[in-house]
Amino acid sequence: MDTRFTWVGGRPSVDFTATLGKRQQAPFERIPEPADLGRWFREAGLAQDEPAVSGRAYRQAVELREALYRLFTGTTYAADLEVVNRWSSRPLAGPRLTAELHAESGSVDVPGLLSGLARDAVDLLSGPLGDRIRTCAADECSLLFVDASRGGRRRWCSMNTCGARAKMATYRAVD
Repeated sequence: MDTRFTWVGGRPSVDFTATLGKRQQAPFERIPEPADLGRWFREAGLAQDEPAVSGRAYRQAVELREALYRLFTGTTYAADLEVVNRWSSRPLAGPRLTAELHAESGSVDVPGLLSGLARDAVDLLSGPLGDRIRTCAADECSLLFVDASRGGRRRWCSMNTCGARAKMATYRAVD
C-alpha cells in the first residue's frame, strides 16, 4: 500500500482529501492509523512536530475529510455542511510573542488543525476559486486540485504524472 502523501491540490483542505487514494477503483487509506494523520499534518507543514492523535480525533478527521470531498465534488449534503461549519467555528490558538519579540505559533492540537482545514475549505468554496475545484482527468486518478490557471482549463492533477502519461499515450497512439 502506498502511504506517501500527494501535494497537488493547491490548498491544504484539498490535499487532505487525497489521504484516501484511488477513490474510483480500489480505494486505499493513506492514513490508516492515527499516527499517520499526525505525520500528514507535519508533512503538510501545518505542524512542526507530529501531534498525538487519539482514536476519536482520527475518526473525526476522516469524517471531515469525506465531508470536504463531497463538497468539493459538488455533492452537497446538509450533514456535510454541518461537519465543516462545526469545525470551522472552533477557536484557533493565536500566535504568541516570545521574550525575544518573535512570533511563534500557539499550541497546535488536532482539533485546532482540523479547524484550520475546515476554515481553508470555507475560504476556498466561498471565494473566487470555489468553482475551480477539479478532479484529475486521468482515468486511474481521483485526486482533486484547484485550477488556478489563467484560462481555467487545467485537466490533470500534475503535469509530471498524470499529464505526462496522457500525453505519452496520445503520442503512442499517433505512431
